[in-house]
Amino acid sequence: MRNRFTITITGSECGLRQYNLNKIIKKMIIYAALFLLLFVLLLVFGILYLNHSVEESETKKAEIHKAYLALEAKNKKLQEAITKTQRKLDEKQTELQEVSSSLAEIETLIGLKPEENLTLSQRVDLTKLSSENIAALLQFVPNGSPVKYEGITSRYGWRTHPTLKRREFHPGSDLRAKYGTPVYATADGVVEYAGYHRKSGYGRLVILDNNFGFKTYFGHLSKVKVKAGQFVKKGDLIALSGNSGLSNGPHLHYEVRFIARPLNPYWFIKWSVNNFNEIFQKEKKVPWQSLIAMISKVKLVKTQAAAQPSSQSARK
Repeated sequence: MRNRFTITITGSECGLRQYNLNKIIKKMIIYAALFLLLFVLLLVFGILYLNHSVEESETKKAEIHKAYLALEAKNKKLQEAITKTQRKLDEKQTELQEVSSSLAEIETLIGLKPEENLTLSQRVDLTKLSSENIAALLQFVPNGSPVKYEGITSRYGWRTHPTLKRREFHPGSDLRAKYGTPVYATADGVVEYAGYHRKSGYGRLVILDNNFGFKTYFGHLSKVKVKAGQFVKKGDLIALSGNSGLSNGPHLHYEVRFIARPLNPYWFIKWSVNNFNEIFQKEKKVPWQSLIAMISKVKLVKTQAAAQPSSQSARK
């Protein structure tokens, strides 16, 4: 009987009942109850853990959503910044294209033909050098009016001579000016002739030997202010206008010659930095490209010569 135990059940209908059970079954029931209790505990713990995990997931989800919204806002600002930057880049690109076009016009104006692989900066540097060439060209080659004139009485070309009354070629322009009006050199040069010239009929005449094969003639003067062999600069006073020689009124006879060939002085009188390119189209007898290249070489030699003393001093 030691391995058994008795269960007594009392009821109003069935009365007193007793059941004898083996102790092994008793242990099984206890173990089952303990297992059930442990299962319930594990289930409760699992539910609590799942609830905690869900809360953490919701918190992380909220944080992720908040971060996403912040990232979206940053992305929107970044897109706006990119759009703004792209707009500025487009504007700068347009400006660069305009600058490049303007630079191309300047290059055409001064006769430059830059290589295709040159950068805009390099092209600008070349243009700067060529701007110096422009200044040199306007200093060495006749340009502008030699006198303040009131009109042109006789132009370059074929005409009937006003005094001799015969048809002949007129190699210059007659600029009507009051007697004694100052006459200025239109380019740097050396006075080749200064005095009365009977053979030509120009009366008192000044001939300037300018640079690169150019010469300028100033005729029918009332007074000469320079002497042969004298160096003059552009804008220097060289004479006064008059009516000497074969002339029928006070004026200045003005000629521009290139290698002894007369050129139409009108284009040179009107030539300035403001219409620099016009002379290249109007006067085709001068090899302008070669002339600009020659002036560039002269400027380069002068620059190198000026730099040599500095470099020698630096070495010392």
